[in-house]
Amino acid sequence: MPEQSSTPNVQMIYRRQGYRLAGNHGHSAVKICQWTKESLRHNRVCYKELWYPPVQSHRCMMMTPYVGCNCHCLYCWRLHSGDRPGLNWKEFPMDVGEYDEPGQIVEEALQKRRLLLAGWKGNPNTDREKFEEALKPTMMTMSLTGEPTLYPRTSELVEEAQKRGMITFLVTNGTMPKVLENMEPLPFQLYVSIPAPSKKDYTRIARPLLRSAWERLNKTLELLPSLKTRKVLRLTMIAGWNMTGLREYDQLVRKAQPNYVEVKAYEWVGQSQKRLPKAAMPYMKDIEEFARKLAKETGYRIKGRYKPSGAVLLAL
Repeated sequence: MPEQSSTPNVQMIYRRQGYRLAGNHGHSAVKICQWTKESLRHNRVCYKELWYPPVQSHRCMMMTPYVGCNCHCLYCWRLHSGDRPGLNWKEFPMDVGEYDEPGQIVEEALQKRRLLLAGWKGNPNTDREKFEEALKPTMMTMSLTGEPTLYPRTSELVEEAQKRGMITFLVTNGTMPKVLENMEPLPFQLYVSIPAPSKKDYTRIARPLLRSAWERLNKTLELLPSLKTRKVLRLTMIAGWNMTGLREYDQLVRKAQPNYVEVKAYEWVGQSQKRLPKAAMPYMKDIEEFARKLAKETGYRIKGRYKPSGAVLLAL
């Protein structure tokens, strides 16, 4: 990772947390998803496998083409510049000099993921058949950390994944509507994260580094109906912070017209534990209650519940 984009200490922290950088310029990374591990050793799968065919948790490669971000969301599990004394680096925009080629990013992510999985072969609890399948992922999820649409060649990443037999999921904070508008091809599934129902709450929760972030997010929501792919709005619910404003959430959903809405509990994990109290993590009953109210408001129907992830799925 370039000296101006990060520091050796940050790189070491990423490595300890299970990340592996990909490419020559250090703006991409890969990591083994917790649900991949759960699938290998306990046959417990992510809700995405249950709700969004053809997902297979053990064959999902979680990665990012851009480890920096233009928001510092309170609920984010990752380390932000300034979170710890003495750890400050230029996170947005990252000074990478030049960006790595899409093919190199995908290929190195695959290689480093295989190395990270290698130790699982000797684990007595590992499902042998699943382990062999896991070495050949069938999907690439751009959601590990940072904002993937800040990488300028996101569509080419989708193409490179397709060449290797993988579908793609893209998770975005919605602050780069022009990128999404110009993507060809689009990912197999597009997630847009909604951290709050109003500009005031959005600003205090997402802590955007762009003054126009809320307006950009709304432009993305206006764009969504025209995008020919599977679309999901993810509402990350934080107790005491953003679990009100049903009418405002309804307006955002109606504007975006997504195929699905996920109402998902904030999880008190990672660096977010330093920013929010444990009480900010809602109970499943709170998520279900909010989802019922939102369903009534929007006309969507509850289609699934997954308590291990604190998530409820809404669909038309």
